[in-house]
Amino acid sequence: MGWIVAHHTTPLHLNSLTMMNPSLAMTLTLAFVLVANLLTKLWLSGRQVRHVAQHRAEVPIAFAHTISLEAHQKAADYTLAKARVSLLDLALEAIMLIAWTLLGGLDLLNQVTLHWLGEGMRQQVALVVSFTLIGGLISLPLSLYQTFGIEQRFGFNNTTPKLWVSDMLKGLLVGMVLGLPILWLVLWLMQAGGALWWLYTWAALVAYQLFVMWIAPNVIMPLFNKFTPLEDATLKERVTALMTRSGFTAKGFFVMDGSRRSAHSNAFFTGFGAAKRVVFFDTLLAKLNGDEMEAVLAHELGHFKHRHILKMMATSFATSLAGLALLGWVSQQVWFYTGLGVMPNLNGNNSALALLLFMLVLPLFTFFVSPLSARRSRKFEFEADAYAVANSDGKALANALLKLYQDNASTLTPDPWYVAFYYSHPPASQRLARMAA
Repeated sequence: MGWIVAHHTTPLHLNSLTMMNPSLAMTLTLAFVLVANLLTKLWLSGRQVRHVAQHRAEVPIAFAHTISLEAHQKAADYTLAKARVSLLDLALEAIMLIAWTLLGGLDLLNQVTLHWLGEGMRQQVALVVSFTLIGGLISLPLSLYQTFGIEQRFGFNNTTPKLWVSDMLKGLLVGMVLGLPILWLVLWLMQAGGALWWLYTWAALVAYQLFVMWIAPNVIMPLFNKFTPLEDATLKERVTALMTRSGFTAKGFFVMDGSRRSAHSNAFFTGFGAAKRVVFFDTLLAKLNGDEMEAVLAHELGHFKHRHILKMMATSFATSLAGLALLGWVSQQVWFYTGLGVMPNLNGNNSALALLLFMLVLPLFTFFVSPLSARRSRKFEFEADAYAVANSDGKALANALLKLYQDNASTLTPDPWYVAFYYSHPPASQRLARMAA
């Protein structure tokens, strides 16, 4: 769940003359950061496209004996195709941001919901929900093209139109059942929490996120995928022994029918404490042997051993607290609204408006610090690899990674700057070099 916040109902009072300059400054800041964002992303995308295209004709020397030219070129073509789609997505995001803010889209939607429902909790909730639904509908064609165009063309899509629609409807239902109560709770906290509403909201959101993580394995995930106990007795014995040596416990080992939707492969842990589950994609079991599966599991255990998940959760909670505190301040400034194309209710509740505006503009600013979080994530992956090498067969891990990079058509020649901004996992060349060192 992203930012589900609201601000208290203290009236906003500032005359238009004193608001003119701050409002203009907000507008200019938005324009500047948006242009900087677009130019940076276009520059990164261009670098990635050129770098991958330049190295398409030849397999890198380090992989010459393990990766075929055909597989290498498929990965290059897949990467280039996704890059073109990302440009369309970038253009759509920029257009929608301007439409919602400076062109008055959000202000219009707010006035429409006020006209229909009047002021109050229903209108606040309706504004957030209608904004979300409209955004989802606008992005729907591109999502369809990604699944039934790009993924289909490269042989990764196994999703049928019927299954795709079913997943979408289930997602909407889950979003309503889980999202609407927490949204209502936050709005209520806004009204009753006074000056410290943002702190109470943060506590509620942390509790909510932990609750969702707790119920996900048994309630949410089975709505979309079928989970069956691992039947391979030999593999089960091996992974059980590995977890025992590493001091870990798990509630069970399960196979997920990932092949119903995609040919991509993965493995992951889910759940808390002794209730942790080990989940393997059926596609992964079909591609890796016993030694390689053990090595992949050892890598996942490395994340737990180094407390990577706890560290990432702590960082997420800390940044969300800072963000909510910031929202608590800007939501009381008239220039925040007027500078972003919205006329607030000076004597009423602007919580939903503040929330949506904050959600719209925050990614523009956080993008420029994304290399820091990406670098940290890649560091965690190196540490998990090192743990796997120390507690399993390092050669098997290397072989497994090569198979996964090949089967998922991950390019072996990404641009270094693109990696710095976008890659949560190190490129194959860097991971294998670390293992061999």
